[in-house]
Amino acid sequence: MTPAARISATIEVLGDIETRRRPASDALKDWGLSHRFAGSKDRAAIASLVYDALRRKASAAFIMGEGTPRAVVIGMLKLQRGLNGDAISALFSGERFAPEPLFIEERERLATASLAGAPAHVAADFPEWIEPSLQRLLGDDLIAEMQALTARAPLDLRVNTLKVASREEAHDALPHLGAIETPHSPLGLRIQPSEDGRGPAVQSEPEFLKGWIEIQDEGSQLVALLSGVKPGEQVVDLCAGGGGKSLALAAMMENHGQIYATDADARRLAPIHDRLARAGVRNVQVRTPRAKADAVTDLDGKIDCVLVDAPCTGVGTWRRNPDAKWRLRPGSLEVRVKEQESVLNRAAELVKPGGRIVYITCSILPEENDEAVARILAASDKLAVQPARDVLAAAGLPQLEAFVRFTAHGLQLTPLKTGTDAFYIAVLKRSP
Repeated sequence: MTPAARISATIEVLGDIETRRRPASDALKDWGLSHRFAGSKDRAAIASLVYDALRRKASAAFIMGEGTPRAVVIGMLKLQRGLNGDAISALFSGERFAPEPLFIEERERLATASLAGAPAHVAADFPEWIEPSLQRLLGDDLIAEMQALTARAPLDLRVNTLKVASREEAHDALPHLGAIETPHSPLGLRIQPSEDGRGPAVQSEPEFLKGWIEIQDEGSQLVALLSGVKPGEQVVDLCAGGGGKSLALAAMMENHGQIYATDADARRLAPIHDRLARAGVRNVQVRTPRAKADAVTDLDGKIDCVLVDAPCTGVGTWRRNPDAKWRLRPGSLEVRVKEQESVLNRAAELVKPGGRIVYITCSILPEENDEAVARILAASDKLAVQPARDVLAAAGLPQLEAFVRFTAHGLQLTPLKTGTDAFYIAVLKRSP
């Protein structure tokens, strides 16, 4: 396909997303099935254009004066891809498979329009209704922080110390990937995204198949390290999902002690079994709930560390899932807040005297973070927050103090400050 034909396809996919109000991944899959002539490079390039358009949906519509799929694509090419009017005109030529030529007004807007004077939610591309929440956390950094969430995310890898002695050994085995060491996690390797959004097929690499590396954002690696788990401890990963953090904890524990991995949604646990086997993990016991029955009732009051990677709105992952931001509704936040309260209350039953709860979200909304912690503190006189600086020091990561945002009860990682997805973490200790 020509570059212009890819632009036409992008406009078509965005129209489908808007009309049918569904995830971009579904619309892209259906487009690929109905256009089988498109090769893998074409599909990847179109997906990259679609996601870039969704990243800049509000700001692109602002400079173009309308929010149609065509207008958003034109605006995105200027704002996100850095193309000038002539380059965009060449793509909108009206020739075979190309979009129709730019209108006079479109040309004028490309030449003169800017984001000067645009409101924060437009300049930084996020739903207007969450601005008060974001303002409470981010203050004067609001626009810069949220603009960082419109960028493409790198591909981060975690080196599995159960299989390989050091990050350097894994790095040296993968020179063709062009990976660099992550700046904060001592276990991370980073691969920057290519121009068309395509990344290397890491999952087909021999080192991946042997369990040397796992795909995991550096932020997720850091919050696992900040849990402070040690060999010999009894740990519950209460919202384990596909098992990414369980694998990281198992390596930290050197396969000694026990991790009980469970999740309220049994379907989310399906991938964990193959991942555990590939990684050489032997101290994780998967507890699958049956007929909504709690799978860890027998562990109440016995656990050293309860990891709560809580269900949340996922605002902190918008670099990877830009379409999710436009589907977020107040009702969704209300549902997540109730789920967070429920899972924290359950964690409080599991943790033993002297043990701790490690509360994690991939969100920057205070309702899901500090306010969730405040609610469980108000409900239990046996829990107290461990100071975030003490958490950093105990994990051997005091250098992170210069990069994280400290909050009332925990700390916040963000793309702007740490170059990671936006993770929140707070550690609560139960009195002996």
